Amino acid sequence: MRARRLSAGDPTALGRFLPAWHFREVHSTLVRASRERVYRAVLDVTPEEIFLFRTLVAIRRMGRSFPPGILDPPRGEPLLEIAARTDFRLLEQRPPEEVAIGTLLVSPGRRGPTPPASPLDFEAAASRSGVALAAMSFRLGAEGSGTRVTTETRVFAPDRSVRLRFAFYWFVIRPGSGFIRREWLRAIRRRAERGSG
Repeated sequence: MRARRLSAGDPTALGRFLPAWHFREVHSTLVRASRERVYRAVLDVTPEEIFLFRTLVAIRRMGRSFPPGILDPPRGEPLLEIAARTDFRLLEQRPPEEVAIGTLLVSPGRRGPTPPASPLDFEAAASRSGVALAAMSFRLGAEGSGTRVTTETRVFAPDRSVRLRFAFYWFVIRPGSGFIRREWLRAIRRRAERGSG
């Protein structure tokens, strides 16, 4: 499987940190609210606002308890904040346009996500063997009188063996992961539109 990249250049945070990928998923929704309001909603949505989030991540971890993180988040805290202080690192934040987080999904001698020490460490990991990098972003753009919010996930695995291992994992988790992304967007839309207009 060859890595893919956008043909006309990619000015996004994901374009900077993960310009090529082997696995990718994109979802978007139109929100009837200003970019500033939608961006605040992106940062503030909690797991409880995302339909079936806790059920699906409990299935993914096979009912086991995990340390606090995106697969077993504390109650009532913003999900992006939980992710950025546990399993992921904040890669870039451009209010009110974009926020991106990243992690190392596979690393030698460790199981599960390993947050990079810094955004530079994340970039450097793209040339290391035995590692798969994952990044996720929310991008916001004006559309008519509202805001188009898009979430994108990219995974890059420089080694063929890691790609093959991840391909099986991706095949298994992608339906649930896609459902969570779409419900996450709905939660953002509900929060941003609540009381607006």
